[in-house]
Amino acid sequence: MVTVAWDVDDVLNELMRFWFEKKWITEHPKVRLKYVEITENPPHKLLGVSKEEYLTSLDEFRLSIKYKKMQPVPEVKNWFVHYGKFFRHIALTAAPLSCTPISAAWVIRHFGYWVRSFSFVPSQRKRENLPQYDKTKGDLLRWWGKADILVDDSISNVEEAQSMGMQAILMPQPWNNSKLTTEQTLELLMNLTRKMSPHD
Repeated sequence: MVTVAWDVDDVLNELMRFWFEKKWITEHPKVRLKYVEITENPPHKLLGVSKEEYLTSLDEFRLSIKYKKMQPVPEVKNWFVHYGKFFRHIALTAAPLSCTPISAAWVIRHFGYWVRSFSFVPSQRKRENLPQYDKTKGDLLRWWGKADILVDDSISNVEEAQSMGMQAILMPQPWNNSKLTTEQTLELLMNLTRKMSPHD
């Protein structure tokens, strides 16, 4: 079976949107920036703050009940309902260790019917001094050696996967150059999988 590696935040869910709209704007009501104008990730320069301040705020959101209550991207969940059983799936995220248990629980709660593996590359934080096995998702995928397709919102992650000979699909977000809708992106995924392993 074709194995699809799914990024979690901003692919399976809408972390950046929810954090920005439900935490950052609430705490900074004078902000005039709109979500669609977040053309950089991380967006600290657009917000006029340090990267550390941005990451602290994002991690606070990840550790809050609001993250736990986030719903999956409807189009992605619908894709899994209709087509998930035809493939194997791995969730692959880059998050600080302190937030990863919550991320894993969220994935299993919403996608555990299909996703049987959860892997992560720890995002560096000053307070976490961890052994570094992999610097990037590409490093982990290269070591793992089983994924056929990566779905991610990061151009650099997609390009690294492609440089390894994997198929990779860019999930549209304001900070990347995808011109497709989410529905079109998932259709592209289906077209790729049909070429690799025909199914109904």
